[in-house]
Amino acid sequence: MNIDEFTYKVLPARNKLFRLAKTMLQSKEEAEDTLQEVFLKLWTIRQGLHAYKSVEALAMKMTKNVCLNKLKSQKQNKMVDVMHLEVDSGYETPYKKVELQDSVSIMNAIFDELPQQQKLIMHLRNVEGYSFEEIEQITGLSINNIRVILSRARQQVKENYLKIQKYEDD
Repeated sequence: MNIDEFTYKVLPARNKLFRLAKTMLQSKEEAEDTLQEVFLKLWTIRQGLHAYKSVEALAMKMTKNVCLNKLKSQKQNKMVDVMHLEVDSGYETPYKKVELQDSVSIMNAIFDELPQQQKLIMHLRNVEGYSFEEIEQITGLSINNIRVILSRARQQVKENYLKIQKYEDD
């Protein structure tokens, strides 16, 4: 595979890979380093890339693994930085804006409490919009297992959110 083929097949996934890395690592610089590492690995195995059904799925899997390795070495558990999120449609009252920001903060805190695997599956499905088949290729899990993990994660998020809302209403 020459540089033109590599550019055509691998580089279009750059933005998705970056978003995944930034979500997992919480650092733009770490995400860029991760992407560089993944692209270097892909370049070194470029002659064998034609054997893969989806180069993008391979790149996502590699990105996920590099991020997990970095997280393990840094002992970092936080994935979402709530301080940089904004909730503003321009039509809400100041009271409603604060209420929405509180809801976002609560949801992010609940999301942070999920196990790493559930966070990853929810991100790939709900943020990146991957199909179950693509998630299967990225994670190596069966589709049924992915569905169960996603269902349990959503149920846990819902229960925790309702529990917090009920507590605040009392």
